[in-house]
Amino acid sequence: MKVTRILSSLVVVALAITACASTTGGGGTSTKKIALLLPETKTARYESKDRPLFEAKVKALCSDCQIIYSNANQDAPTQQSQAEAALTNGAKVLVLDPVDGAAAAAIANKAKQSNVPVISYDRLILNSPNVNYYISFDNAGVGKLQGTALLTALNGKANASVVMINGDPADNNAKLFKAGAHSVLDGKVTIAKEYDTPGWGPDKAQDEMTQALTALGNKVDGVYAANDGTGGGAIAAMKTAGVKPLPPVTGQDAELAAIQRILIGEQYMTVYKAIVPEAEGAAQLAVDLVNGTAVPSSMTAGAVTNNTSKDVPSVLLKPVAVMKDNVKTTVVADKFWTAADICTAQYAAACTAAGIS
Repeated sequence: MKVTRILSSLVVVALAITACASTTGGGGTSTKKIALLLPETKTARYESKDRPLFEAKVKALCSDCQIIYSNANQDAPTQQSQAEAALTNGAKVLVLDPVDGAAAAAIANKAKQSNVPVISYDRLILNSPNVNYYISFDNAGVGKLQGTALLTALNGKANASVVMINGDPADNNAKLFKAGAHSVLDGKVTIAKEYDTPGWGPDKAQDEMTQALTALGNKVDGVYAANDGTGGGAIAAMKTAGVKPLPPVTGQDAELAAIQRILIGEQYMTVYKAIVPEAEGAAQLAVDLVNGTAVPSSMTAGAVTNNTSKDVPSVLLKPVAVMKDNVKTTVVADKFWTAADICTAQYAAACTAAGIS
């Protein structure tokens, strides 16, 4: 009976590790295996954009490559297990977007033991010399864009009271967004309340904003939200509390719901990070590495990012601030979202006003 229970427990553990994993392309006999390890599903972009774009580009570049895919659902130990499983399954390259940048050093170090190169995707893997490439955006620049847009919306209001809803403190990018925003806002507004949001949860952001409103008597002039999910949570809290009109709220990722909120005036701005070149650039790097092909120097143009252990060769893309007046010329023009995606019945009039059809 004890043996049966032990075996049952092992099966449960194995299922938990592989629950968010899948394998695509190339057939089960391929020796060109690339692992794509994404961090979470609360941010819509990873499953709707990053994964399909990456997989399609790998397939286009390398018909006999096989992708091992996993999503860690915001759990660093799960991501560690998924990475170890990918290495055991013969992955020759890891493309890793870490749940926890510091904890992910163990994954990079483990990969090095098997001579498997690591591409740090979107978020930087910290404290390891075993990161081969980093592809992302100028993340401090993202925070500066957000802070600058918020100041523009506040239009010089004296002693403006701002609530800051930052991202997950375990995410190195969140620290960079926060630092960039502070570099613009500090000394120009009053940061009345500030929160870090574990796991980037919109529900947690809503709770944080509710706490801030209670403490401030609903008197808020602006909200710095680090991404669209936290911005949506903050807006939900203000609507529940009866705040009218809604103050300007920032965001990031150009999620569909955020673009729609911007068009109807509920959210002031988002940051559009062109995920197509990011995901496709990561795919190109991965395919070059799995094929043993030299990565063109033009990809990084000499750029590096220090992760405390190494200056990591880096592909750094430029983020763009999106507000109501440039939705059409940014996310629609790039076909990131189509007019049909955005302009459902509820948003048809707002689309017409913005010239989107």
